Amino acid sequence: MKIKHLTHNEIDFQKWNETIVNAHNSLVYAESWYLDIVSPKWEALVLGDYEYVMPLPVKRKFGISFLIQPPLTQQLGIFSNQIIDENIVELFIKKIPYRSYHLNLNEQNLYSKGVLRPNLLLHLNNNYQTLFSNYSTNTKRNIKKAHESNLKIKKNLFPDEFLEFYHNTEKNYPTEPENRVNNLIKTTFDKEKLTIYGAFNKNDQLISALCLLLAPKRLIYLLPVSNKEGKENSAMFRIVDEIIQSYASSYLILDFEGSKIENIAHFYQGFGAELKPYWEIKRWSINDFMKCFNNLQ
Repeated sequence: MKIKHLTHNEIDFQKWNETIVNAHNSLVYAESWYLDIVSPKWEALVLGDYEYVMPLPVKRKFGISFLIQPPLTQQLGIFSNQIIDENIVELFIKKIPYRSYHLNLNEQNLYSKGVLRPNLLLHLNNNYQTLFSNYSTNTKRNIKKAHESNLKIKKNLFPDEFLEFYHNTEKNYPTEPENRVNNLIKTTFDKEKLTIYGAFNKNDQLISALCLLLAPKRLIYLLPVSNKEGKENSAMFRIVDEIIQSYASSYLILDFEGSKIENIAHFYQGFGAELKPYWEIKRWSINDFMKCFNNLQ
């Protein structure tokens, strides 16, 4: 069967979403509504009658079309309810219709020509006492510190409260326009696919918050933020511990989305999270560099 390149208007979104939801490697990032927010006018590669699909997050700049991994979207790649071996992955990559791309495949897409990137997952298939026993000494110490600070954890904050705090705290957010972050948080909340946790000090002031993306098989640590007081009082440790208590024995996965930054990775590992890497693929044409340069002159 032939792999077809479909522009945004050519995609059958009902078939697309059925494939994503029923895929053995299903991820909410690849559902059409999510892609519409993080990568408007995204395109696709489709094999057969949507047996295998791959989103193409297209971006255009200076007249050049290229693929770039969207912010707040850790993994994409090929999805299917059938076997995805390295040959299938290779076929799809060869069919990418753009010379330049920088993408993250998903954890089920083996591609030995790519670069491994870290992700950290915590399986919530034990009771809380067992999960807590696997915390690092440092993590337990920080949770105790947060308790001693009399922090109050609230669930189901409204998006506007979170976004005001987020934008006032992360004033130099480097990778995404403010309105797109707002749209994503409000849409996922309205779809009941997002729970927002907040840590409040003794004066009932918000000092740390986390957007937890809800998917059928996993909870995704989507967007955290802490101000100076929140960091000093280990508020995010307390929030994550609250989540683990709430979902212990659920057989869900807490997906921390990993990090190449050492201290952040240590934070995730401190809760007993284990490494589950994915592959990054990248190709950039020298002709595109030259064209970009000429357009800037």
